[in-house]
Amino acid sequence: MSTPDANLSPDGLDFLEALRRASARQSFLPMPGQFEPLGLTVAVTRETGSRGGTIARRVGKKLGWQVYNQELLEYLAQEKHLGRELFDTLDEPALTWVEGRLQQLVREQNLSQHSSLLELARVILALGARGEAVILGRGAGCILPPETTLHVRIIAPLADRISYISQLERWTADEAAAQVEQRDRRRGEFIETHFHRQPGDPNQYDLLVNSSLLGEDLSAHLIARAAKAKLAAGHKHGASPDFVPEPLG
Repeated sequence: MSTPDANLSPDGLDFLEALRRASARQSFLPMPGQFEPLGLTVAVTRETGSRGGTIARRVGKKLGWQVYNQELLEYLAQEKHLGRELFDTLDEPALTWVEGRLQQLVREQNLSQHSSLLELARVILALGARGEAVILGRGAGCILPPETTLHVRIIAPLADRISYISQLERWTADEAAAQVEQRDRRRGEFIETHFHRQPGDPNQYDLLVNSSLLGEDLSAHLIARAAKAKLAAGHKHGASPDFVPEPLG
């Protein structure tokens, strides 16, 4: 008899294994009373061509946390078996918190009520309830609570971003410029339409990182260090005291 896992893609199987390992090793204990996320989540948004995806993966490696990009998040929202696995790792208070936070966002008109977006937001909240995750894009920083989220935006000068995309995709400068403009506009419209925010507003972020000036590794190091510092400052939320900021060497 085939198992549900047998029907999953290799990426889906890899995610299930990572999720099960995270569930087994996580040492956080819920605080008495009202549920709060058990750990920190890093939510990364980026300008096209600022190398945000690469930097997010480096952050995940430095912290030892799972990284979720747009494709994986949407896969989780659409695949019923993966969704069950994800929500089965949460207890009743956490599930209640996920639904309560979702309804609060809708009630305060900080989240549109499109069915596919609600399911995506539910997945992001389920990941955020556990913490120890790096989430790239899809408005995660607008969905998760600021107290247990490090909201980061990665930027770079337009010329550098065009040059990077041109080299990466082997396009002419004009082709790359058109793609950068189109992708930035599409991402901006997604945030404005569904979350009623302006992605260029710096006041909503904990950290702005210029990847052209800092490079990929230093950018990732600073984000990981900021995550550890914010986690250490949030012990009252149930965070692990093992995560403390180290000197920047």
